Amino acid sequence: MTLFRRTRLLEPLFRFLFLAVLLASSCARAETPPPVIRFGSPEISTNRALAGGVIVGIANEKGWLRDEFAKDNVRLEFDTFRNGAPAVGQALANRQLDFAVQGDLMSVIGHAAGLPTTLLLPSVKLGNAYLAVPPQSGVSKITDLRGKRVAYFKGNFVHLQVLRILAANGMSEKDIRSVFLDPPTSIAALASGDVDAVFGGPELLPARDRGALKIVYSTRGQSPTLTAQSGFIARTEFVKAYPQTTQRIVDVLVKTARWASDPANRDQVFALWSTDGQRRADLEEDYSGRPLSDRMSPLLDPFFVERYRATLDQATELGFVHGQKFDVGQWIDRRFLQSSLTRLGLSDYWQPLDINGEHAHP
Repeated sequence: MTLFRRTRLLEPLFRFLFLAVLLASSCARAETPPPVIRFGSPEISTNRALAGGVIVGIANEKGWLRDEFAKDNVRLEFDTFRNGAPAVGQALANRQLDFAVQGDLMSVIGHAAGLPTTLLLPSVKLGNAYLAVPPQSGVSKITDLRGKRVAYFKGNFVHLQVLRILAANGMSEKDIRSVFLDPPTSIAALASGDVDAVFGGPELLPARDRGALKIVYSTRGQSPTLTAQSGFIARTEFVKAYPQTTQRIVDVLVKTARWASDPANRDQVFALWSTDGQRRADLEEDYSGRPLSDRMSPLLDPFFVERYRATLDQATELGFVHGQKFDVGQWIDRRFLQSSLTRLGLSDYWQPLDINGEHAHP
C-alpha cells in the first residue's frame, strides 16, 4: 500500500482527532459571562417563589442562581410583567430580557412572527384552570356559560385553556361574551357584578376561601390535555454568544427541579409558596391528584412537546399566528438539558409522560 493511499485512508481519523482536540481546547477556555443576566415572567404573585414560573421562582427565592454567578460578579435581574405574556414577548423583542418564562400560546406566536427564541426547558407542567362565579350564581357547569360575560387573560396560557375547555363541552368562544382582564381586575369585576364568571389559575382559590366567589369547575381530574404548559425560553442570540453561561443556568434549574420533586422537600416547597393570600391548603388542593415530580419535571417529554405542537396548530387555525409556521422540534434545543441530566446523574430520575399526559408503561 502506498504512502499516499495510507494517508487518504487515515484522513477521517485525523479529522476526528483534530475536532476532538479543538473541542477540548474550546471547553477548557472558561467563558466570561455578561455583567447582567435578565429574567422575566408574567406577574402572577408578589411572592418571588411564585414569580418566574415554578422552578425559576424557587431558584430565585432560594438564591441558587445568584450563588452560581456570585464569583463572576454577575448581576441577575428578575422582572415580572403585569400585562402578562404579551408584555414578556415585547421585552424579549426589545432585547430587554435574556431568559423568560412564557406560556405556550404567546411563545409560539412570537417565534412564528420571527422573534428569535430557543425553548430550553418546561417551566410549568400540568397547570390547572378554574372557573369562578359569584357565591349566589346559578352557573354550575361549563354549558351554563352560554351568553354570559366571562373574564380571562387574553394571550396568556389560560386563554387557550378556555378555548379547549369550551370545545370539550361542545362550545366555542362565540357562545360566551368574552371580557379580557388580568387576574386581579377580573376578581374585582366578578365582585362588582361587571362579569358573570372568571377563568383563572389557582390564584382564584384564596378569594374562594374568603367567600368572595365559588369554584364550579377545575381541570383537576380532567384530561391532562386541558392543563397549561409554559416554557423557559431564551433569546437565541444569548444562547449562541454564551453557551457555557446558558448551561450553568440550566444546571441550576435542573438541580432545583430535583430538589422540588423530592417528597422529602414537599413541606419546604409549599412553605416557600405560602403567603398571606394563598394558604397551604390551597396549594395542596391545586397539586393534588398527581405526584409532585410530574409537575416539577424538567423533561422535554412527549407530552410537553406534543402540547406545544397542538398549541401551534390551534393558534394557526384560529388566525393567531402571523408568520411562518415552524417545526417545534427544531425550536427546542435539548443539548443543555441532556448535558445536565447526564452530568448530574439524573437521566432516570423523572418518568416521562406520554402524549396523553400519562406515565409511559415499559
